[in-house]
Amino acid sequence: MREPARGSTGFWNSLRQGGVPSAIASIMGAPTAQHMAFIRSMMREQRRPEVLHTPLNELDAVVFDLETTGFSPQHGDEILSFGAVRIRGGVVLEEEQFYTVVQSKALVPKHITELTGITQQMTEEAPTLLEGLHDFMSFVGGNVLVAHASAHDRAFLNAALWRTSKVRLTHRLIDTMMLARWLEPTRSGYGLDELLESRGIPIYGRHHALEDAKMTAQLWSCYLEDMKHKHVETLGDLYTRLSHA
Repeated sequence: MREPARGSTGFWNSLRQGGVPSAIASIMGAPTAQHMAFIRSMMREQRRPEVLHTPLNELDAVVFDLETTGFSPQHGDEILSFGAVRIRGGVVLEEEQFYTVVQSKALVPKHITELTGITQQMTEEAPTLLEGLHDFMSFVGGNVLVAHASAHDRAFLNAALWRTSKVRLTHRLIDTMMLARWLEPTRSGYGLDELLESRGIPIYGRHHALEDAKMTAQLWSCYLEDMKHKHVETLGDLYTRLSHA
């Protein structure tokens, strides 16, 4: 997606600074303007270098998953639900979790309903995408993100963030599939089900964003133990190893 042309003043400049003009805000509605401003503020300074020195066994992260109408945000597919859980070091904080279905301009295909349990009616009665993004980013805060096969989730998040707030994701994002490829290079496959089974993690509620996030969090916890034996102690160590994998 290409950023629309704009000058250095006026509406787009105000958006870039994290706000909107009062006249526009009144047209959009205060909650909408506030949501946009909050999301834009969240995208600032999320790649602080000091976090690279954080020991992995003390790292606060948010493990998340999205359910979508398909695989291509560039061709009209959209987010249907967000699921996330906090993890501190290797401890999954299951009482600190987030889940919401959101409205979608794309119709929910029958096979997606069969896979995820999300119906067209559920999306029509759900919060807007902007509201869902606002609440999700509020839950995430400044924490590092973790996801499995994260390219899919990043693409949809970037599409949604750009469409609603003209920003892109700036949080650090760790991919458990990439970790698995580094830690277990001889595996024949790296799908979530296969990796969960290999670690003895019970599989339940697959293709529900929150349940997938919880299971991925348990997988991340297992990989933290593996990384100790490879003398990977900080987030910076991990990035260095992955860049040479």
